[in-house]
Amino acid sequence: MNQVAFIGLGNMGSPMAANLIKAGCTLRVFDLNQVAMATLAKLGATACESIEQAVQGVDTVITMLPAGEHVRSVYLGDHQGNAGLLTLLAPKTLLIDSSTIDPQSAKTVAAEAQKQGLEFVDAPVSGGVAGAQAGTLTFIVGGTQAAFDKAQIILQYMGKNIFHAGGAGDGQMAKICNNLMLGILMSGTCEALSLGIDNGLDPKVLSNIMLQSSGRNWALELYNPCPGVMENAPASKQYQPGFTSRLMVKDLGLGLDAASQSHSSVPMGALARNLFAFHNAAGNSELDFSSLFQFYAKQTR
Repeated sequence: MNQVAFIGLGNMGSPMAANLIKAGCTLRVFDLNQVAMATLAKLGATACESIEQAVQGVDTVITMLPAGEHVRSVYLGDHQGNAGLLTLLAPKTLLIDSSTIDPQSAKTVAAEAQKQGLEFVDAPVSGGVAGAQAGTLTFIVGGTQAAFDKAQIILQYMGKNIFHAGGAGDGQMAKICNNLMLGILMSGTCEALSLGIDNGLDPKVLSNIMLQSSGRNWALELYNPCPGVMENAPASKQYQPGFTSRLMVKDLGLGLDAASQSHSSVPMGALARNLFAFHNAAGNSELDFSSLFQFYAKQTR
C-alpha cells in the first residue's frame, strides 16, 4: 500500500508529503498552490492538474484541508456540480483526512464512504510545522479498527505517536479537547509570566522556577511565549509560526461548538477564545499563537 494521493499542501501538508516520498511511497499531489506542487515534484512526486487526476490508480488518499466545508466538498462534491472523491475511487481505497474539523463532518464523510465500500479515518495531527518536518507528529485517529490498522502503515512515515481514539469523528473530538486545553494553558502561561515581569522578576528565572514547580506545563517546557527565554521557540523568532493564532481561534471555536452540542461547560475555553480573538483583531492572526504574550504586555507596559 504505497500508491498515495496527497491533497492539500499547506504549511503542514507539504512536509508531511515530503516524508512520504522519503519513505519510498509513490506520491501524486494536488493543491491550488503551484509552487508547493513544484517543490514536491522536485523531490519525486507527480504534480497533478486536478483532484480527479491525483487519485487515479492510488490505494490511499490523504487530505489536509482548512475546514469542514472543504472536507465535505472534496469528498462528497459541491453545489457547482463537482463530483466528490467518493465517486472516483475503487472499493477498499483507504481515505485519511488529517484536517482539523468538526466531528460531525468526519462522521458524515465516514458514513458515505462506507456506503461506497471505502475505508475512512479522521486523523488530525498535533506537533506543528516542526513535527511535520521532522516526521514526529502525533496522529489522533477515529475510525474502525480495520481502517486504523491500515492507516498506521502510512501514518508511521509521518508521525511518532499514533493513537486510536475510537470511532468516526472521535479523532477530531480528541484533537479539539487537546487544543482547547492548549489554548487555556498558553493563555495562563502568558498571564503568569507577564505578572512576574510587571513585578520585577526575570522571565528566565521565573520560567525555571515554574518548570520545577506545580505550574509546569508544555508551553513553559517547550514553547515559552516570552522572547529571549527559549532560543528555538517562535517567541525568539519574531513569533514566526509554528501554529498561527488564527488557527487557534478556529480550534477553540470548534471546542465551543462541540460544547454547545453536548451541553458541556467550557468557561475557560470561552475566555481563551475571546483573548485570542481580541489579539487577532489587532493584526496578529498570522503570528504564532504564543504571540498572545504581546497582548498581556500591551495591557500593562
